[in-house]
Amino acid sequence: MDDRDQGFADYFATRANVMRGTAYLLCGDWHRAEDLVQTAFVKLYRVWNRIAEHGRLDAYTRQILVRTFLDETRRGFFRREQVTDEPADRAAPGQGSPEDRLVLLQALARVPARQRTALVLRYWEDLSLEETAQAMKCSTGTVKSQSSRGLQHLRDLLPTPTVTF
Repeated sequence: MDDRDQGFADYFATRANVMRGTAYLLCGDWHRAEDLVQTAFVKLYRVWNRIAEHGRLDAYTRQILVRTFLDETRRGFFRREQVTDEPADRAAPGQGSPEDRLVLLQALARVPARQRTALVLRYWEDLSLEETAQAMKCSTGTVKSQSSRGLQHLRDLLPTPTVTF
């Protein structure tokens, strides 16, 4: 194995699971997330020799992942998501109860693809407006509007919390 292949293999080994988590939040299906990550890393490998700035690999890989997701969603490559009564095979890491995470993930799956992408990149990946716009290949204004609409869509889908004293 030459240095090029070893560098790519090392990067894949350390970052594939992180990208898989992002892909899952985008598409809501672990199997499709695996496919998206695999496709993104194949595309990355094709240009690996031309990448000069390895310090920005995560941003570049995330951009490939997001574009792959949006392209496949536009083309209808995968069937449309359907909300079911059955829980996801795994809950996303983080705070809150598993039931809360499940409700949030089901609601997120019902948010339109571009809005969901903006929400995942801005609030899960904690990217700036500019980084999100670059990954989505759009303007910062579009990111703002898609994020705002996505948040409103989530609010409409999520149950209203009840406060008890």
